[in-house]
Amino acid sequence: MTQTAPTSTSPADDPPAPRRAGRVHRAWYAAAVAFVTIIGAAAFSSLPSLLVEPLHAEFDWSRGTIGFAVSVNLALYGLTAPFAAALMDRFGIRKVVALALTVIAGGSVATVWMTRPWQLVLYWGVLVGLGSGSMALAFAATVTNRWFTARRGLVTGILTAAGASGQLVFLPLLSWMVEHHGWRPATVTVSLAALAVVPFVWLLLRDHPADVGLAPYGGAYAPKPAPVAGAARRAVTVLFSAARTGPFWLLAGTFAICGASTNGLVRTHFVPAAHDHGMPVTAAAGLLAVIGVFDVVGTIASGWFTDRFEARRLLAVYYALRGISLLFLPMLLAPSVHTPMVFFIVFYGLDWVATVPPTIALCREHYGEDSAIVFGWVLASHQVGAAVVAFLGGVARDVFGSYDLVWYASGGLCAMAALMAMVIGRGHGRPSGAMG
Repeated sequence: MTQTAPTSTSPADDPPAPRRAGRVHRAWYAAAVAFVTIIGAAAFSSLPSLLVEPLHAEFDWSRGTIGFAVSVNLALYGLTAPFAAALMDRFGIRKVVALALTVIAGGSVATVWMTRPWQLVLYWGVLVGLGSGSMALAFAATVTNRWFTARRGLVTGILTAAGASGQLVFLPLLSWMVEHHGWRPATVTVSLAALAVVPFVWLLLRDHPADVGLAPYGGAYAPKPAPVAGAARRAVTVLFSAARTGPFWLLAGTFAICGASTNGLVRTHFVPAAHDHGMPVTAAAGLLAVIGVFDVVGTIASGWFTDRFEARRLLAVYYALRGISLLFLPMLLAPSVHTPMVFFIVFYGLDWVATVPPTIALCREHYGEDSAIVFGWVLASHQVGAAVVAFLGGVARDVFGSYDLVWYASGGLCAMAALMAMVIGRGHGRPSGAMG
């Protein structure tokens, strides 16, 4: 892998000399800024399920058409991630994330003036998809890898939970807005939320511990590496190297099923499916927000477990439990919220993205320094799986008049993912370039 030579700098531009960390290590401040950033950007992920019925009613677009726009968003979210991780190595975290948030804001607010389906695909599908993919879980993985040596599993869980926290914060508000004022004020709110966190990233986040003269939390001091040229080439090279190994395909396959059974299915179609059974949109959106509450607990706990237990066994348990819960869901949908549905929401929420910390840990275990980019590609498979189900779920509803078949199929896929997780072997933390 070719690296560019460091450019000459004046003494005033040199990074600070190594120094002792204060009582609270600066890494925790970096994690806090990343947490707030992901919460602010999470507003966009709360909106798609709330747009299906209003757009169908106003423009008479089919649910399949709307689902296609959401599927483009989800696919680009994933396919952008590995290139974004490489761009962060080239240009720094702050520049990439600040630009991504601005693109999200622009794409979201542009939907206010749309009148044709292709505009929904362009604004929400392409622009918001590219922006969100540039600063989502790949951002969390990069911050964790650079700033932490110890407690990586816990920090990964906390940053992953930030997305659920954003859903918790924004979903009730956005559903109320859609119900009482229409969908346009909700999209403007999403834009403002994305823009509001740009100053936090630009002013408070640093690209590397060496920028402030510190070692990573729990590790030894190392100078900041030179920018890595050829970000796109590096992302593709890492993909080709990882694709020659079995664990990559098992991780990609299980994570594709993860995306299909969460973002593609529940996040996109739960609200309209519940509405089909007579449940008010605000009540269904409130249930999704409760999933966000318990997702925070489950994901942070999963990070703690990942520091202590074998990651592949954790994945198998998570997928098996998720599949069982989805098989019961069609029997629980009703006009009002009842105790069995609340139990499903709590149970499913604990498992929502609990798969992320052990998946990142397995990427780190097998692919060493390239793990953030490898995880970006694994995340791409997650979003492709989500995109396929977001589209097919809408088509199934149009064809069969019900989502039941999709719930059952997703439960079966989760059982397959549990078996695949158990086949993943043990890695040896190989360094960059040692894959083969």
